[in-house]
Amino acid sequence: MLTTRPRGTNDILPDEVHRWQYLERTIAELCRHYGYQEIRTPVFEHTELFYRGVGETTDIVEKEMYTFLDRGGRSLTLRPEGTAPVVRALLEHGLHSGMLPLKLYYVGPMFRFSRPQAGRFRQFHQFGVEVIGSKDPAVDAEVIAMAMDLYHRLGLMDLDLMVNSVGCPACRPVHREVLQAHLGPVVAELCPTCQGRYGKNPLRIMDCKGTRCQELVRHAPTITHSLCPDCRQHFQGVLRYLEIAGIKYRVEERLVRGLDYYTNTAFEIMAGGIGAQSAIGGGGRYDGLVEACGGPSLPGVGFGLGLERILLAMAEQGIGPSPTPVVEVYVAAAGSEARQHVFGLLQHLRLAGLSAASDNMERSLKAQFKQADRYGARFNVIIGEEELESGTVIIRDMREGNQEQVSLRDAVGYLTDRVARR
Repeated sequence: MLTTRPRGTNDILPDEVHRWQYLERTIAELCRHYGYQEIRTPVFEHTELFYRGVGETTDIVEKEMYTFLDRGGRSLTLRPEGTAPVVRALLEHGLHSGMLPLKLYYVGPMFRFSRPQAGRFRQFHQFGVEVIGSKDPAVDAEVIAMAMDLYHRLGLMDLDLMVNSVGCPACRPVHREVLQAHLGPVVAELCPTCQGRYGKNPLRIMDCKGTRCQELVRHAPTITHSLCPDCRQHFQGVLRYLEIAGIKYRVEERLVRGLDYYTNTAFEIMAGGIGAQSAIGGGGRYDGLVEACGGPSLPGVGFGLGLERILLAMAEQGIGPSPTPVVEVYVAAAGSEARQHVFGLLQHLRLAGLSAASDNMERSLKAQFKQADRYGARFNVIIGEEELESGTVIIRDMREGNQEQVSLRDAVGYLTDRVARR
């Protein structure tokens, strides 16, 4: 139906937008404090980017991507995540040839085909950061601290930060053999997807949400016991910096992020009370991604936080901004002649930096006052026949409950001063 939105998408209505704007302002201020610059990439990319970057054995590539052929027969995909497009952009424009590390952030819509439920949509919005060029464990700790700082600024409480190390190309083969040996006798009991992962990337089985697969891997050996000395040292460094920053965490050895490009650090942040999809953010290190996308060997680390889930958690905890008034000044007209003067006054108010509105439906004066209340206007300006004759306006302060008669010539200055004082 033309009057129904596609399943898994949402309209952000006018009375909800202030929550999104508040969150986006908080994100921009956070990134300014941490020295991150914004980057904006296209909402669709060449499909190969996600096959090479995200990984063929991930749920995203196997089940969730919106892929289509354009009129030239090229395969394109609506971006399901933000890191691979950022890496593509920095390689295409040579951003990595400047001073490193490069610290970037983005906010925008992502697209994944999945079963819609609370906190999970087919079009969703994500805030992400990427740091390219440094292997310092302090950078891993910084991006984790940055995510936790955002939640603190928003007022979110009772969050669970889980961290783990998923190793590197040097130690993963050791764990792969151990894991395959453990799962070999029960491989036929795995779901069809995980049976395919058994030979390609058995670590991905740890991320399966199927009940039977979760039971089968519950006692499987974790990669933590197979870490090489370098990975173990790096992970201990990350934990040490988190402790220095006073950030509470717990090591979760079975934590596996849903993207193949992760190496070393992986983390996830959970919030209770928002349904089955309780993860409100996560990320980690991806030291091989730039090279996999055709660039030089450059390390990277970052995170992605779902805006819908953050707002859901805020609503659950009863926190968030108050609705902002639609306008500061409402100008009401009594009579057709006054309406012409209202139009001129409105423009002068707007040019002076005030938000202002008036009636466009020829409502009665009483109905105009009701509209002003719905707008949340702090000041009502009234122009009628008497005011036209005397060259004045009546200005009502709806918060203080008083009114004054001011000359029309001085009305803009008077209101500008009163709004500034507020």
